Amino acid sequence: MSKGILLVNLGSPDSTEVQDVRTYLREFLMDGKVIDTPWLIRKMIVELFILPKRPIKSAEAYKKVWTDKGSPLIVYSKILREKVQEKMNIPVGLAMRYKNPSIEFGIQELYNKGVRDILVVPLYPQYTMSTTETVADKVLDVQKKKFKDVNVQFLKAFYNHPDYIKVLGDSIKEKLPENYDKLLFSYHGIPERHDRKAIAAAKRSKLPIETYRNQCLETTRLVTEYLQLPEDKYFTSFQSRLGTDPWIKPYTDETLENFPTDGVKNIAVCTPAFVADCLETLEEISMEGKEDFEHAGGEQFTYIPCLNDREDWVETLVKWLEGWQNN
Repeated sequence: MSKGILLVNLGSPDSTEVQDVRTYLREFLMDGKVIDTPWLIRKMIVELFILPKRPIKSAEAYKKVWTDKGSPLIVYSKILREKVQEKMNIPVGLAMRYKNPSIEFGIQELYNKGVRDILVVPLYPQYTMSTTETVADKVLDVQKKKFKDVNVQFLKAFYNHPDYIKVLGDSIKEKLPENYDKLLFSYHGIPERHDRKAIAAAKRSKLPIETYRNQCLETTRLVTEYLQLPEDKYFTSFQSRLGTDPWIKPYTDETLENFPTDGVKNIAVCTPAFVADCLETLEEISMEGKEDFEHAGGEQFTYIPCLNDREDWVETLVKWLEGWQNN
């Protein structure tokens, strides 16, 4: 059976036009693993309270980070795929959970090359229902409907894998200022109820309880141990909350605003829930977060880029993929 790889990331609008952003947000927010309410309630929330205004604001945010080649997330993901493909002797495809290139398109491309055994690589270090789980759901749904003779496997979450910790740690070390007060690990947030659901599911299955928040804290712990940072030199927070329900804390925006009051004036920020820079890292953190921090009295703000297409990250992925290929 011919093998192939499918890298999967979140996705982006097709352009910065409001209508394209609205279409993207509708697909994203109508996912029951993102807003986990009954369909009719979710539909009302999205159509009546989010889509009338948010696409306009989001379109302006996307314009700040959009490149000549398109969305940074898509651009970096394509470069990553190309670099991984150069080092692999089996086909490597790329898909997005939302919008283009779609998961069906990605599987079809591999299928047309004779691939019948696919390793799906969700490009999320930590596992949660609104990222890795929804990718798996979509892949399996497409496979059952359109590609019944294809075998699908998934790369496990790698938030604590020594190879990933080393690459992430090295990327931080390269950009960390010499005289910094605090290194902030800002992870994408999720509603608190998502972690409660994870705990309940683990108890029912008699599996170890591994919440998203705990995974993030473990990534921070392992990286700071690797870098030999003292406890008073780093902090973990969570960004990108939506709506009024409680999300996991502490919040990144409040943390950035409070730092200067606590005497933290020189900071560096990394975003280990993402492997490719995107709206949430480039606009929300390196632009808006910096502005909030400086407005509150902060003096020096250093944004540490995601892994993107770093050679050591490419080599790490290839090592994992070749391990699967040769198994």
